[in-house]
Amino acid sequence: MATAHANGITIAYETSGNPLDPPVLLIMGLGMQLIAWPQDLVDGLVEQGYYVIRFDNRDIGLSSKLGQHKKPNLMWAYLKALAGLKPSAAYTLNDMADDALGLLDALGVPRAHVVGASMGGMIAQIFAARHANRTLSLTSIMSSSGRRGLPGPTAAARGAMMRQADPDDRQAVIDRALGVYRVIGSPSYPTPERTLRANIERAIERGANPDGVARQMIAILASGDRTPLLRRIRCPSLVIHGAADALVPVACGVDTAQAIPGARLHVIEGMGHDLPQQLTERLLALLDQHLRGNMTAELPPLAAHRAGSGTHP
Repeated sequence: MATAHANGITIAYETSGNPLDPPVLLIMGLGMQLIAWPQDLVDGLVEQGYYVIRFDNRDIGLSSKLGQHKKPNLMWAYLKALAGLKPSAAYTLNDMADDALGLLDALGVPRAHVVGASMGGMIAQIFAARHANRTLSLTSIMSSSGRRGLPGPTAAARGAMMRQADPDDRQAVIDRALGVYRVIGSPSYPTPERTLRANIERAIERGANPDGVARQMIAILASGDRTPLLRRIRCPSLVIHGAADALVPVACGVDTAQAIPGARLHVIEGMGHDLPQQLTERLLALLDQHLRGNMTAELPPLAAHRAGSGTHP
């Protein structure tokens, strides 16, 4: 695994495709490593003629772990956030956006299409707002503006996320992760449990870091409302969201698209808070149209569900 020293940390990254092709920077979500991007999606982008850059966010995978900071108290931080107070954080999403910028600097990439999922979408939003001269386009997938008053996770999703597992009990960790995926995954596009289990085991073996995931969660809570930043974004922007998202409800995607000038919103029925293999071709078509500036092109037909799309000024 290649690494780069950027923004004061070491970032593990992987590139795919021809460096002379338009670069696409993929930013993954809370506690997820670069391997969480489906390989078929990465390969499809390369086949479409893009240079794909993936990386592990700080505190997860093979990137730097910030173990010098004490283990955070998630419940206390969550209660402070509910009260409108910013919890004390080891770092914020702004720092994580600067990590992404530092990686592009290290790779000699002047501008990139920035695509983020969940927390990665939040980081991508900040990147596009603060580093406009480095952003070709923005794609925010199953993410949020962080605006107060937006609906939160369902009770089942919140319970699954807050459930604790002994980090020294490998089976308990796997079972806890399986429980989360069962609740937040796409109900119309379920991933076989054997596939989920294999993905979880691979992530654990590669570089799990429970304390780092907690610090990332607090970074989200401490970063607050991004609406003022979103209004500054001027690059072509696409918001993709699942109508059946139990973790970040679709209203959050609608709100994000409304806050970004000229953003387009595409809602997919039956999609939850994941990137199921059954939707890979659909996502590739959406991304290719957006990255090439051809959002009026006809999408391929969907099997077993319909998709709604619209434009928000």
